[in-house]
Amino acid sequence: MGMVIRACMALPTPPHSTVGEAAAMKSSTSRSGGRVLVLGGTGRVGWSTATALSKLHPDLNILIGGRNREKGTSLASKLGKRRSEFVQVDIHDASMLEEALYGVDLVVHAAGPFQREDKCTVLEAAISTKTPYVDVCDDVDYSWRAKGFHEQAKASGVPAIITAGICPGLSNVMAAELVHSARSKKACKPERLSFSYYIAGSGGVGPTTLVSSFLLLGEDAIAYNKGEEIKLKPYSGVLNIDFGKGVGKKNVYLLNLPEVKSAFKCLNVPTVSARFGSDPFFWNWGMHAFANFLPIDILRDKSKVLKFVEVIDPIVRSIDGIAGESVSIRVDLEFSNGQNTLGLFTHRKLSISVGYAATAFALAILEGNTQPGVWFPEEPQGIATKARKLLLQRATQGATNFVINKTSWMVETGQN
Repeated sequence: MGMVIRACMALPTPPHSTVGEAAAMKSSTSRSGGRVLVLGGTGRVGWSTATALSKLHPDLNILIGGRNREKGTSLASKLGKRRSEFVQVDIHDASMLEEALYGVDLVVHAAGPFQREDKCTVLEAAISTKTPYVDVCDDVDYSWRAKGFHEQAKASGVPAIITAGICPGLSNVMAAELVHSARSKKACKPERLSFSYYIAGSGGVGPTTLVSSFLLLGEDAIAYNKGEEIKLKPYSGVLNIDFGKGVGKKNVYLLNLPEVKSAFKCLNVPTVSARFGSDPFFWNWGMHAFANFLPIDILRDKSKVLKFVEVIDPIVRSIDGIAGESVSIRVDLEFSNGQNTLGLFTHRKLSISVGYAATAFALAILEGNTQPGVWFPEEPQGIATKARKLLLQRATQGATNFVINKTSWMVETGQN
């Protein structure tokens, strides 16, 4: 099906301007309003981001980028005709992307799933057009492929933050704050970093998240133990984690998530792992069964997984109505002396909280807190250390529980 782009009004760059001057032009424009293109804006994560952007920065002109013109136009109208419009665009068409990005002060790439994507077309187009970039990628291979464009982005004066959603994203910044606080006290050495996630049902964020979850079952769960990379079976290594008030104890299982490698590399903690669990309890049984009994070639075949999710999506939606859509993040940091500290975040609706998380990163870039280059959220060049407090305030809007740098006994319920 042919795609048509509504051309944006381009901001002309003086013929003799430098890369830095061009980037400065976009930055100054964004502070007085500016234009933000949300790719995947007709999906649940993208629309949640567009909505949060409109609430936290009412002066922005938000472009809803997607393939479905009827749906996109309808959603854009909800933000107001003067503040939003729909842009029909195919993210796999480089020339169309570049045309859509001219005159845009920031692009948010929320058009997942990112698993099994072999090209970073949106990031490449952003670098080519000198457009600041944020994505909500949750895939290890894609994130490090994107990181490979660091020098190109740096040379073009383009700030870019990858894996900048909620988990990964918010969770990375929580981890960075724990590590920074520990090292600033110089009292003990960080030894072990553990990410634990709980989502009720699908979290209300639609089939894209389901596709990502099933595709992750086809990958070894990468973890690090005392500086050594280890490969573990997906959805194994169950732990019972206390997520505090309103959630309690939940079983979580190993998955191959990008924050494990990025935290190991960027925060220099020798032992890192990530686990995920869901409700109702039989979802975990099903995920464990799929990981152990489905042929690996099926789990790694994106087209087959997409078809499977289409079949079960109505069932998932009905169960979401019973299980709810809550999300909880717990990040634990253990020290060489046996002590520990943690961060904890809980929100009643993942479908809302993911938008605020992505928006927090987008606004950080618009406000000049990100250096040119491609950065993970925990890198201080991506989110300046002094800017983390404001980012966390924005990302945790509406949270029922948010604490950082607390000991476990202060937040745990002790209840199942």
